[in-house]
Amino acid sequence: MKIAVASEGKSVAQHFGHCEGFNVYTVEGEKVINSEFYKNPGHRPGFLPNYLNDLGVNVIISGGMGGGAIEIFSEKSIEVITGATGDAEQAVKNYLGGNLKSTGSVCHQHEHSGSCGGH
Repeated sequence: MKIAVASEGKSVAQHFGHCEGFNVYTVEGEKVINSEFYKNPGHRPGFLPNYLNDLGVNVIISGGMGGGAIEIFSEKSIEVITGATGDAEQAVKNYLGGNLKSTGSVCHQHEHSGSCGGH
């Protein structure tokens, strides 16, 4: 299984589309066996969910995400976890341990005022 975390460095990014890149963790069972960083190739509507799908991602973790991206991930049977914060790898470990649940945080506007963690 592959779990991607929208990231700013080693931290969970608060907005999926405008993150620095994606830390992609390959896991077996509950153990991370590999991690790779993919620079964000650019924010265009509908592009990033397809990009991550092409990388073989099964789960995406982010602070916040727009509804359109969530819909595309759902269509591709990729689980979306929003509302995450802190260290990216720890978020993956929390998810694997059943301790990270989605808050359903949806960004409604590209201005991000208040709906994406206040950034």
